[in-house]
Amino acid sequence: MSTYPETGREIHLASRPTGWPSEENFRLTEVTVPELQDGQVLVRNLHMSVDPYMRGRMNDVKSYVPPFKLDAPLEGGAIGEVVESRSDAHKPGDKVVHWLGWRDYAVLDGARARVIDTDLAPASAYLGVLGMPGETAYIGLTKVAEFREGDVVFVSGAAGAVGSLVGQIAKVMGAKKVIGSAGSAEKVQRLLDLGFDEAFNYHDGPVKDSLKKAAGADGIDVYFDNVGGEHLEAALSVMNKGGRVAMCGAISQYNDKGAASGPRNLALAIGKEITLRGFIVGSYSRYVDEFNTQMATWLQEGAVSYDETFVDGLENAPQAFIDLMKGANKGKMIVNLG
Repeated sequence: MSTYPETGREIHLASRPTGWPSEENFRLTEVTVPELQDGQVLVRNLHMSVDPYMRGRMNDVKSYVPPFKLDAPLEGGAIGEVVESRSDAHKPGDKVVHWLGWRDYAVLDGARARVIDTDLAPASAYLGVLGMPGETAYIGLTKVAEFREGDVVFVSGAAGAVGSLVGQIAKVMGAKKVIGSAGSAEKVQRLLDLGFDEAFNYHDGPVKDSLKKAAGADGIDVYFDNVGGEHLEAALSVMNKGGRVAMCGAISQYNDKGAASGPRNLALAIGKEITLRGFIVGSYSRYVDEFNTQMATWLQEGAVSYDETFVDGLENAPQAFIDLMKGANKGKMIVNLG
């Protein structure tokens, strides 16, 4: 008897958020699972990712990636097990990573489902340290910010999936000092445990003052920006001549209804000859193999550690996303589905 499911559940975008998203913007829906076509696989999702960039896709605006459609399933990174296959490259039982998250079952072309090695790390790691966050951290630091041995590196949002890896990669590659900011005393302590030289709670006072104290006479050479706003303004103030900024995200501004705040001191980039470079990790796919090789080595050597925050149940994915935007996670926020 076939075990092919007749129906599955999906999370749809019910309405576009104004400001902070709420659970009312999402809808849990039961749908028919389509029949497999030649070259396709049926995947039962085990883990799915929620990420800050998804907030931008909930707005109906032109961007580097199309917005999510209303009354249709959201998308995102997912890890699943192949249940049935009509793809020569896949067999039932294979664990794969793909981009049709926010649902129990995914039917997709085999070319869009990459088989992963769960002997190297648990499957969930391919949504974090061995997935897009890890790629973003490595590529943003080494290719975009052009990190050099002996640099002083500042990372905002440093307890998150990307930031925590940026700091560790900088240390293992020979940074003189790594500084991180986070939103609680607990997260600050975790950064110190991960090997950051200095860390501060940005709620404790002006970011500029905390950063100046942490950097001391060294200043900073590289700023990996996950936050924007006050953090970027502070970094420009403390940055040395010839400094480099990798602009990865601006989570402090994603839910703003009014005009974005700062930086008000952008003119400092002129006299200090600072390079500010925004980037989308997908534009640097030529470095993914390099990243995979390097990160696998660091994990095997124990040079890099990673944190994961788990939430159980597809029905709880919207709240997990909202909690992520409010900083409730340490490391990668993952929703367990299976």
